[in-house]
Amino acid sequence: MANFGPKDIKKLREMTDAGMMDCKKALTEADGDMDKAVEWLRDQGMGAAAKKASKTAAEGAIAIKVEGKKAVIIEVNSQTDFVAKNDKFQALLSTVVNHAFENNLEDAEAINASTINGAPFAEYLAQEIAVIGENIVVRRAALINGDEKSAVNAYVHSNVQNGVIIEAKCESAEVAEAMTPVLKEIAMHAAAMSPSTLSYKDFDAQYVEDETKGRIVAIETENEELARLGKPLKNVPQYISMSQLTDEVLAKVEEELKAELAAEGKPEKIWDKILPGKIARFISDNTTLDQEQCLLDQKFVMDDSKTVGEYFAEKSGGKAEITRFVRLEVGEGIEVEEEDFAAEVAAQMK
Repeated sequence: MANFGPKDIKKLREMTDAGMMDCKKALTEADGDMDKAVEWLRDQGMGAAAKKASKTAAEGAIAIKVEGKKAVIIEVNSQTDFVAKNDKFQALLSTVVNHAFENNLEDAEAINASTINGAPFAEYLAQEIAVIGENIVVRRAALINGDEKSAVNAYVHSNVQNGVIIEAKCESAEVAEAMTPVLKEIAMHAAAMSPSTLSYKDFDAQYVEDETKGRIVAIETENEELARLGKPLKNVPQYISMSQLTDEVLAKVEEELKAELAAEGKPEKIWDKILPGKIARFISDNTTLDQEQCLLDQKFVMDDSKTVGEYFAEKSGGKAEITRFVRLEVGEGIEVEEEDFAAEVAAQMK
């Protein structure tokens, strides 16, 4: 004779969000003991989660939390965008970002190795996978934890598919307070314009060299087609990053520009008024990689007459420096295998 009734099944279902028949079976296996029934469901959930874990999770959402001098950003992936929008997934997202924030967890590895609500995080996630019905992965995360002279802010796009956390070091707490809303503007810019790094100083020399060769070949190939069509040719740059424009390079460029001005018959007394503009144009034409990928060198979306670096320097009066940002976009770099639906159906029929 069963040691439980419909009320027990209902209670267990409310506690675990498992199906009614699963709750009934759990109570049967546990001889009516509620705690043992929960444990049985947990074990079953972990088994179900193991099967779902083989499915690629490339959808999902970004979540951020920012308070005072601290900000956290996380990427949690699911298999489908439909699940990523449901209430259970959103609740999980909120739980995880708050957990990371409160425990100063610096990355996804730290989150996945942590303990939550007295249990291993992996166990918590396995239960959520069983309830939600899809593989869920806490893929990436980052933490900024500044001091009193830090300005910290963040932005997540309305579709929760990308977000940014950002920090600046300031001369004083007062400057930090003033720069905090400015950083929100720059975080919004970064979310929209997808910079991959803060400054050209972060580039690996080999990467810049490879990119230079690749871009020159691409433009030369394009010029062949433009020539065939009788259209103006594109300029083939000598360089693509400020990291290549050494003092020696710029000095040589200045001498070449002076020779051009002399050949044009421009009076030497006005060269100092012409040269700065020509040198600035040369730098602009030969730093395309920086302008595409470096946050500080991108044209600011709210005022494209300035770079982000120039805008921030103007706003801070030179009393603050952006030192770090992290931008995450859902599914970046994940390769999703295309499923052969016909083959899957045929296999099931066998």
